[in-house]
Amino acid sequence: MVIGLAPAANGGNRTGRIFTGDSSGDWLVKALFKTGFANKPTSISKDDGLILKDAYLTLTARCTPPQNKPNPSEISNCSQYLISEIKILEKTTKVILTLGKIAFDGYCNARNVKGLKFGHNKIYPVHNDKTLIASYHPSRRNTNTGTLTWQMWINIFETARSIINNK
Repeated sequence: MVIGLAPAANGGNRTGRIFTGDSSGDWLVKALFKTGFANKPTSISKDDGLILKDAYLTLTARCTPPQNKPNPSEISNCSQYLISEIKILEKTTKVILTLGKIAFDGYCNARNVKGLKFGHNKIYPVHNDKTLIASYHPSRRNTNTGTLTWQMWINIFETARSIINNK
């Protein structure tokens, strides 16, 4: 399960599928493909033939927030969707990958997990033999400044793949 922030105004909100049609989605889908979680390295529209394998994409907030920063009430209002998805996928989820601090906090709040600290490549055991992996979000701000490099990013997905293969 990959948890992101919210649909991007010029990405998922425009194309009808999250992480599609924007630079964050480009980074995500390319990494999913490279590590065997997707059948192709690109995602340009909701009917482009992209098929995820052993992966599910979701969001902390469901509406495009101003300046990509949802306020606490938006996150709270949307939390029931995330909680429902987590419950539905409980039996099959092995790894939860959160993209950014807001997604990390959203997951921790949804599952009532306390005492964990966000940081890139922080790995925690959580509920019923699951693994929580925190990553920086693949935003342009993070990727253009080198806060998140391609190697750092791909290592996250390789770690997730390794955990899944060994459970």
